Amino acid sequence: MRTLLAALILVGVAATGCTYPAAGVDPAGSSPPPRTTPTGNPATAQPATGTAKLISAELGQARVVAVRPDVPGYKRDQFGQTWTDDHVGRGGHNGCDTRNDVLAAQLTAVEYRGRSRCVVIAGTLPAEPYTGRRIEFRKAAASRVQIDHVYPLARAWDMGAARWPLQRRVDFANDEAANLLAVDGPANASKNDDGPGEWLPINRSYRCTYVLRYLQVAHKYTLAITAADRDAAQAITRSCP
Repeated sequence: MRTLLAALILVGVAATGCTYPAAGVDPAGSSPPPRTTPTGNPATAQPATGTAKLISAELGQARVVAVRPDVPGYKRDQFGQTWTDDHVGRGGHNGCDTRNDVLAAQLTAVEYRGRSRCVVIAGTLPAEPYTGRRIEFRKAAASRVQIDHVYPLARAWDMGAARWPLQRRVDFANDEAANLLAVDGPANASKNDDGPGEWLPINRSYRCTYVLRYLQVAHKYTLAITAADRDAAQAITRSCP
């Protein structure tokens, strides 16, 4: 099946010792200071002019392996507590968990629980990146919007992260700036732990951006890509600005 998907893609063708709250829980004490709510969602922007050249440049530096290896031992907790605040990236140690940080940054018309400036209970994805559809997020149906790792955790484990120290895996899993997107739940499930060699968004206008982000994350963390990833990325550049 993966071989077939890859073929279709080619045709059709980026610690400190302090304590932190559990995911979805307000930090203790008085109401935290306000956070700025964005006026737009940069994750859904059209690819900028020059994206094809950027993809080609990333491919020139990528470490390519023939196929993804199967490294035993992967579990989600190998990358730390889910959506921990204890990481060095954007939003780390700010008193809010990573999932809520991403929702606050990538949704519009964000609403918070009570006096909290952490727990997002509502908002809108005006043009969700993987489908292009408008999605209304509500806490009561939280699975409608999921936080995706552009370069998936299980894939990273097989491609080199199994040898990393724990804190580096935690930082990778919570890298909001490079690797995390608020996306449609079913689209995220269809992606699973695939790369561009097996999966591309049905939203064609986001494909160039997605491939570039995947390659940029691989570069940042010195993770390998597969030959199928490389071939799909090369093919997609023909449709990128």
